[in-house]
Amino acid sequence: MPSANHVPGVFQATASQADFISGERAKSGSTVAAGPAPPCPALLALGEGVRGLRLRVGDPSFHLPSLSESQGVPGEAEQPAPELVEVEVGSTALLKCGLSQSQGNLSHVDWFSVHKEKRIPIFRVRQGQGQSEPGEYQHRLSLQDRGATLALTQVTPHDERIFLCQGKRPRSQEHRIQLRVYKAPEEPNIQVNALGIPVDSKEPEEVATCVGRNGYPIPQVIWYKNGRPLKEEKNRVHIQSSQTVESSGLYTLQSILKAQLVKEDKDAQFYCELNYRLPSGNHMKESREVTVPVFYPTEKVWLEVEPVGMLKEGDRVEIRCLADGNPPPHFSISKQNPSTREAEEETTNDNGVLVLEPAQKEHSGLYECQGLDLDTMISLPSEPQELLVNYVSDVRVSPAAPERQEGSSLTLICEAESSQDLEFQWLREETGQVLERGPVLQLHDLKREAGGGYRCVASVPSIPGLNRTQLVNVAVFGPPWMAFKERKVWVKENMMLNLSCEASGHPRPTISWNVNGTASEQDQDPQRVLSTLNVLVTPELLETGVECTASNDLGKNTSVLFLELVNLTTLTPDSNTTTGLSTSTASPHTRANSTSTERKLPEPESQGVVIVAVIVCILVLAVLGAVLYFLYKKGKLPCGRSGKQEITLPPSRKSEFVVEVKSDKLPEEMGLLQGSSGDKRAPGDQGEKYIDLRH
Repeated sequence: MPSANHVPGVFQATASQADFISGERAKSGSTVAAGPAPPCPALLALGEGVRGLRLRVGDPSFHLPSLSESQGVPGEAEQPAPELVEVEVGSTALLKCGLSQSQGNLSHVDWFSVHKEKRIPIFRVRQGQGQSEPGEYQHRLSLQDRGATLALTQVTPHDERIFLCQGKRPRSQEHRIQLRVYKAPEEPNIQVNALGIPVDSKEPEEVATCVGRNGYPIPQVIWYKNGRPLKEEKNRVHIQSSQTVESSGLYTLQSILKAQLVKEDKDAQFYCELNYRLPSGNHMKESREVTVPVFYPTEKVWLEVEPVGMLKEGDRVEIRCLADGNPPPHFSISKQNPSTREAEEETTNDNGVLVLEPAQKEHSGLYECQGLDLDTMISLPSEPQELLVNYVSDVRVSPAAPERQEGSSLTLICEAESSQDLEFQWLREETGQVLERGPVLQLHDLKREAGGGYRCVASVPSIPGLNRTQLVNVAVFGPPWMAFKERKVWVKENMMLNLSCEASGHPRPTISWNVNGTASEQDQDPQRVLSTLNVLVTPELLETGVECTASNDLGKNTSVLFLELVNLTTLTPDSNTTTGLSTSTASPHTRANSTSTERKLPEPESQGVVIVAVIVCILVLAVLGAVLYFLYKKGKLPCGRSGKQEITLPPSRKSEFVVEVKSDKLPEEMGLLQGSSGDKRAPGDQGEKYIDLRH
């Protein structure tokens, strides 16, 4: 059926489409020419009805007849649909005038916008020069492409309308352009119902709200649950959407999802999706996923123990109640009394969790949980659960304090109880060596070295870390043993010196010193003692040395410490001798346990080393003295009589090394250093010569 505004044989008009549709009077100069009488009254009524018709601006079905159509030229075809131009908000729209491209047509063009069914002039071109008409587009229009294109900058949603370009020569023509405006909405914001939804609700409850701001045109919203789209469902799912027009012309969409949920929806993931279109095509944006609290009654209560598996004494054990309801009920935990068989409530923390730290074997027993629903006041019990804390009792060794004579035998027996099968092993305390696997340790033909600590370890192989130990000290009767027979200590005169002496034996020995000083004792174990002496180094002490004596009821033993002065020219006669300023305890392998206190003489080999070292030193000093004497005779060694001389060499050969020559050397050496005139040392001169060697 032909459109109401273009029915052949009904009427034609030259008035503008806006005036025609709104029913306003034709503008001055326009004429309305009635055509032939309609063939029937029905068509006439149809033509009259068009006068009251109002179409939405931007509707694709909205059709503006051209001026040639309004003139009713017989046989002329209907004007085509407007040209569609799509742009995004904020960009520039290029409106191309589709008139004939001859220079005459482009030199005289009028541009209009159709707003509220009226043509509003916005731009005119005269002799190729453009000028904006006053109004909303006055500062946003410009000519491009030699006047064939009108550029509209900073497009807004209010610009979505029809634009006309109309030429006057050689005859009136017009071209229509439909401008479509688009704007992607912001990321959708979803807010979940934090109060939750009960499953026994009689009607759909609000699940979440989705908001998409500043989009154009209005986007479409789709709700999803666990990745599946939701659709309206009576008494089950309801989606309520509304939109708000901002002052900018953009839309803000709000959609509320209401649903009736079941227990299985407690972990359901909900999110919303906005679908919208841009000139580049269709797009969509998704919100984050949310989970709504779902409330449902408790049907089952049970106990849970952490850690899972075999428990042992010392572990941190947590016993907690669990239920399949939301919110969970109020929990209480009770343990069965093994004597009365009655349940006794245990003290739990604020979360209703019973913490056993550290767990003990007394915590083993039968536990039960009670869950009280505060809404219905119904209490549900759990199934009783047995808790077993594995243990190893205190280890007992017999005899507890064994004492034996040298050459005798000893049997040690280890005992312990456990909830699991036990393994025993014996270790030597000092070395950690495993001596025996089993609860019995046999020691035969005891020697002094057998005295000391023995440790029994009782462990459960099936539970790593579950074990207990017991230490027993075996005492072998005998006189004291000394950590060392003699020792040399390098000292300086008038210094305070700490000397130490160690002895062991059974009965426990006591230690005494042959010089006065501050002494103190410290037990290393039941049969071993360490004594420390703080003493001042004097010439008498250097001469006599120091002796420490350890004694008990079975005898005594002595150690000797020789004191030697240390200085820059002292050579160590024996590389195996300790050169510290204090003594240290020798290892058990080097102990000398003779009861004699006779002083040892140096070994012959050590004396030979000392003699060779002294001869080498004398030869070196003799050569050095000869060189110095030669330099002095040549006048290159300006020696004074101060007792201290410096050889000054050229700067390029200077260094920071200084050799100190003591006067306690041989007389021959000092004679070489004094010069040829037989200079004597000045009074107070200690005989030290400082030779500055710069190379």
